[in-house]
Amino acid sequence: MSGPLKGMKVVEMEGLGPAPLAGQFLSDLGAEVTLITRKSGKPDPTDINNRGKRSVALNLKAPEGIEAALRLIERADVLIEGFRPGVMERMGLGPDTCQTRNPGLVYGRMTGWGQTGPMAQMAGHDINYLGLTGVLNAIGKKDEPPIPPLNIAADYAGGTMFLLLGILSALFERQSSGKGQVIDAAMVDGAPALLALVHAMIARGRWGEERESNWLDGGAPFYRTYECADGKYVSVGPLEPQFFSQLVDLGGLPEHHKATQYDETSWAQRRESYAKLFKTKTRDEWTAIFDGTDACVGPVLSWSEAPGHPHMQARGVFTDVGGVTQVTPAPRFDRTPPGPVGAPPAPGADTDSVLAELGYDADTIAGLRDSGVLT
Repeated sequence: MSGPLKGMKVVEMEGLGPAPLAGQFLSDLGAEVTLITRKSGKPDPTDINNRGKRSVALNLKAPEGIEAALRLIERADVLIEGFRPGVMERMGLGPDTCQTRNPGLVYGRMTGWGQTGPMAQMAGHDINYLGLTGVLNAIGKKDEPPIPPLNIAADYAGGTMFLLLGILSALFERQSSGKGQVIDAAMVDGAPALLALVHAMIARGRWGEERESNWLDGGAPFYRTYECADGKYVSVGPLEPQFFSQLVDLGGLPEHHKATQYDETSWAQRRESYAKLFKTKTRDEWTAIFDGTDACVGPVLSWSEAPGHPHMQARGVFTDVGGVTQVTPAPRFDRTPPGPVGAPPAPGADTDSVLAELGYDADTIAGLRDSGVLT
């Protein structure tokens, strides 16, 4: 185990989506992450979110299973859970119980709606959280329904990344106080926080409510994607005049467009004329024309194409683990680089060894297994 987080001990409760990704990122950067899972099983090399972790299978409906979990939590720096509010308390693993056993524990809670509020107990997914924040309404074409941006914006950008920010902030504060604290990471908090720039433009009267009418939502002809002659696409994004000037020169656009780049009354017509222009060549032909320039034009690659791009290969962005293509750890560190990406463990694969570390002898472990505490 190597990386800047070497020595950090994390316990993660098995779940879906944002919390497992947070555990993956911590593990990628060197933390020892032990996953408490519901049941033992076979290894799955495609289970990327659990790569590099240890896995313990416990029956948390049994008092002995709860006690084993608490012993593990006693030795941890961080606990991560992504259940609805109150679930951990009902299991006997709520913050009060865990921090009584481990006062320095940073208790990270990941939900969509948050721990409090009238919707806290409702089910939801990325699209619902984005809908409540105003973000979803801003994405898509003007005369069509809003388009969900996969589940990146709420689940992972507004969820995972803010959970990690909270955890690392609390660990920093613990250095002076010696105390842990509870992190309430809610996607409805994080997703809109990412749009500070847009909120600033709204306050200045420079961003409208209508989709595809603003700088960054496809309204500007110089910030959108265009279809090419081969049915593939290029991304075009020269926001600044000096970059837009290169787009005009290299793309063969009218010279007077440089002086009227920000004239919104021209945008609709220019979107159409730019679309016709980009359909005259293939994606790769346009890529070659703009390669090495500041015109901010690049290819829109498919999942299968991205790993083979020369820039992605030069940086080693993608790797292969057990025949599964996946992304290497990010960000990069010069003194404490993370080690090679580890394979996901089989669920429950580390149960016996972890319990032995906690002081359970072989006979006790065998008895717990016979009684169904170890699943």
